[in-house]
Amino acid sequence: MKETEKTRRESEFPGWEKQEGGGGKEEAEAEDEVSPIEQVRLTVTTTDDPTIPVWTFRMWFIGLLSCLAMSFMNQFFAYRAEPLVITQISVQVASLPAGRFLAAVLPSRKFRLPWFGEFSLNPGPFSMKEHVLITIFANAGYAFGNGSAYAVGIINIIKAFYKRNISFLAGWLIIITTQVLGYGWAGLLRKYVVEPAHMWWPNTLVQVSVFRALHEKDDNRMSRGKFFIIALVCSFTYYTFPGYLFSTLTSVSWVCWAFPKSVIAQQLGSGMNGLGLGAFTLDWSAVAAFMFSPLVSPFFAIVNIFIGFVIVVYISIPLSYWGFNLYEAKNFPLFSSDLFTKYGQNYNYTAIINDKFELDEAAYNVQGRVHMSMFFALTYGFGFATIASTITHVALFYGREIWQRSRASMQGKADIHTRLMRKYPDIPNWWFYFLMAATVAVSLVLCTTMKDQVQLPWWGLLFACAMAFVFTLPISIITATTNQTPGLNIITEYAMGYILPGRPIANVCFKVYGYMSMSQAVAFLSDFKLGHYMKIPPRSMFLVQFIGTIVAGTVNIAVAWWLLNTIDHICDKSQLPEGSPWTCPSDRVFFDASVIWGLVGPKRMFGPLGVYPALNWFFLGGAVGPVIVWLLHKAFPKQTWIPLINLPVLFGATAMMPPATPLNYNAWIAVGTIFNFFIFRYRKAWWQKYNYVLSAALDAGVAFMGVLLYFTVTMEGKSVDWWGTRGEHCELATCPTAKGIVVDGCPAF
Repeated sequence: MKETEKTRRESEFPGWEKQEGGGGKEEAEAEDEVSPIEQVRLTVTTTDDPTIPVWTFRMWFIGLLSCLAMSFMNQFFAYRAEPLVITQISVQVASLPAGRFLAAVLPSRKFRLPWFGEFSLNPGPFSMKEHVLITIFANAGYAFGNGSAYAVGIINIIKAFYKRNISFLAGWLIIITTQVLGYGWAGLLRKYVVEPAHMWWPNTLVQVSVFRALHEKDDNRMSRGKFFIIALVCSFTYYTFPGYLFSTLTSVSWVCWAFPKSVIAQQLGSGMNGLGLGAFTLDWSAVAAFMFSPLVSPFFAIVNIFIGFVIVVYISIPLSYWGFNLYEAKNFPLFSSDLFTKYGQNYNYTAIINDKFELDEAAYNVQGRVHMSMFFALTYGFGFATIASTITHVALFYGREIWQRSRASMQGKADIHTRLMRKYPDIPNWWFYFLMAATVAVSLVLCTTMKDQVQLPWWGLLFACAMAFVFTLPISIITATTNQTPGLNIITEYAMGYILPGRPIANVCFKVYGYMSMSQAVAFLSDFKLGHYMKIPPRSMFLVQFIGTIVAGTVNIAVAWWLLNTIDHICDKSQLPEGSPWTCPSDRVFFDASVIWGLVGPKRMFGPLGVYPALNWFFLGGAVGPVIVWLLHKAFPKQTWIPLINLPVLFGATAMMPPATPLNYNAWIAVGTIFNFFIFRYRKAWWQKYNYVLSAALDAGVAFMGVLLYFTVTMEGKSVDWWGTRGEHCELATCPTAKGIVVDGCPAF
């Protein structure tokens, strides 16, 4: 293959060469000195100074303070109708002047401490490595991408939705153990998904680019730092419009304005509650809300997301709803995550729970089977396909590489970044083994001594751990190469729902141990890769992650406990005052899942007693799909686009729906295509210098203005009321369209 053609294809499809298996001896030797991934070569430096101090007073002081502030704010905002997630980008920007200020004012005198040797409050200029560790602390403060600890949802639904009790100690142990358990999986898999150069973790390059922009000198007229500040100020200033003065800009659904009395038109045109045809957004927070910044995802992953999104939203849903009226789809809204009776009314879940916090079968038989919108049902079906395809895809396309590395991981050739990291003492494996064993032991104590509160038997905990361990490696590989992370939540809910039906808290506890420990492992591995690129000593990374996790989890439950016990009727929209922000939208979805999988159970939803048993065929389709792609790749090896068909990403394209909407997806795909195809291909020099910096600036500007607006106007009860602040004006989009179904506020057909 000619070099120009090779470069062009690698530019368009990062990682194609590895999947193709191409490359000769010359390429292998070249990979020893530079990364085979072009984005990494353009972003990450290949130099290091091991003498730079990292465990400084400045790092610990700013890092702990950032972790405390982030975990408090993210948990506080999580209960609100428009939850705001403060990301590590905000701390990454704010901590730089703080670190330089401390470097200027702290005394440089050296002290001698027992067991630590000489120590100084101010060992010199504030370094990039200190800055990286502070950012890792901040990452723990927003639960490594989740905003607040996922397991807090258990406490929320028990106290706010089911109106039952759980002790503070039981809640704290659930939160801490579900997060710390992921360290064990991460430690065992570092050799497979951190050290290999082709496991490049696209999201970490944003952080690398911002660190370089903030620290490195640039004499060009428009340096990275200057560009970052300008973009940050613009993003910060502009967000006053969609965030406060003109919120309709978040979803400009003009089709609804043109047809204000048509249910069908509003179902088609609503960006928030319909198919989003013609709808667009002028709000960055809507673009990056659920799948993070599209500027970060490689283009081939965006293409897979686009194809899967179109198949689900613009082919499957219209055919199922209007074409075939599957499962009496027209009795319910087109786009909804609520649960319904057969006649389109909201399901009264409280009537089917007995005093033992289990399913009252007699009451259930009276009210009837649970129904979902067609959209909600299909997202579950494609979720089944995602889990099955993840296993076969990784086995076929990465199985040989995984096996080879398992046999000779230490003897294999390493790229320049891995060789530089070998200057630092590695983390002993027994650290991970001990932490994993201790966490499992504490969790077993929780499940046996507090079984009445968590409902999860000891064998359920061990089964959840086994399931998480099996899936962590393939899902880490997909995340490291595509920037998309398929979740385990559906398969964990399904498995426990069949094994132990009628117990909602046992189901959600099994889910957080099975799903969250895997998710945390992927997050820890991502941070390890960031440390790998930035040449941070591994032991320092580990301790900062661990301490940050404990601190953040403790603050999360403290804030949750405070709000749940001080705000009357929190999360209960029927009891809250009109306009109250404490509606808990994410916890509503978490609660609905506990009803579907735990209380009612998959046998009464997707089994012989339910409405949706046919959706189980998606498991078979997901398992067979990658086999077909692999056979096509073997039959036509010269067609390099075939192995880029990533079915786990394609099937899991709509995994964030709900709460994500077609508006979010359309905007994310459009912006990602512009930057990671057109600009990457035709303005590569600009992309190399500014793409990731722009992504961080847009995120930080929205986050800073969001916090400012909350504390200056929202908390004071000051609001603007006019046409441009009353939503997207698609009130009829949530109406059913079947004849004879009567719902308040909707026209009858």
